[in-house]
Amino acid sequence: QVQLVESGGGLVQAGGSLRLSCAASGRTFSSYVMGWFRQAPGKERDFAAAISGSGGTTYYAGSVKGRFTISRDNAKNTVYLQMNSLKPEDTAVYYCAATMRYGSRFYAREYDYWGQGTQVTVSS
Repeated sequence: QVQLVESGGGLVQAGGSLRLSCAASGRTFSSYVMGWFRQAPGKERDFAAAISGSGGTTYYAGSVKGRFTISRDNAKNTVYLQMNSLKPEDTAVYYCAATMRYGSRFYAREYDYWGQGTQVTVSS
């Protein structure tokens, strides 16, 4: 069982930056692939980024590649999402997720544990 708590969301102007954090409970954090998803009002929950247990492999959606960076600190049981050059279309609730299942990492159904989400609003 893993409990996830996101933080770091807020209101930012277009072109600005935010850093999201996700703190995980448990002693096997490094065994989990961690992902960030986002959900805008009226839309499905979409993949943004994921990172392997060791942190050596990362995955990004095309819409965020080059602007967002996912990282993790296994000593602190925390995964981060650094978001730069933010756009109004990045406005969404951002969710942290964890899975030990083997898969593509791109689909919400592959993840077993979810945080409560943190709101990111980008104004134009």
